[in-house]
Amino acid sequence: MKPVNKWVVLALLSGAIVVADQVTKYLAVEHLTYTFQAASARTVGAKVDAFVAQKDLRDRGLANPHFVQVVRSFWQFRYTENRGAAWGFLSGAGDRFRVPFFYLISVVAVVFIFSYYRKLAPSQRYMQIALALVLGGAIGNTIDRVLHGYVIDFIDWHWNDAFWQRPSLHWPTFNVADSAITVGLVMLFLEMLLARKPVREEAGKPSP
Repeated sequence: MKPVNKWVVLALLSGAIVVADQVTKYLAVEHLTYTFQAASARTVGAKVDAFVAQKDLRDRGLANPHFVQVVRSFWQFRYTENRGAAWGFLSGAGDRFRVPFFYLISVVAVVFIFSYYRKLAPSQRYMQIALALVLGGAIGNTIDRVLHGYVIDFIDWHWNDAFWQRPSLHWPTFNVADSAITVGLVMLFLEMLLARKPVREEAGKPSP
């Protein structure tokens, strides 16, 4: 049977990540904020404008303070807006610098991924999957920045040691796109690490 074309793999996997990311973010806004309720209350017989709803959320602080608990003392869904990169990096920077900077980074990342991907052999399925994950995640978060000016995060992992009465240790809140990027980058790192190991071992062997 003929193997699946590498460009089909890229389109299907990255597309699936983008769809899953945007759908889950929509659900996060619907269930973890009061955005849609506020927009409905403000419009009588008029079409609800998504941008008006987002403006309400920013200006009036309509994020629901309550969270949805998935695994007690470990995993919950909590709405946050990240205007920076991972772990809130550059979130406090001015819009004149922050917005163009992240757009530029997104474009450079996409160009790099496509440039590297086109050089992959059809048999390098592992690398194809890794780059597709990174591409899908990058596009998902870029869509947020273009539409809203920030990235919607809602997956909150924390460790609450109630016995010792210590404060909860929180991993920075993230989303599906962040997860795809992280998994893809770990796969790439492992590939580079393991691919070079046989070369080192071969170089260390004594000559016959």
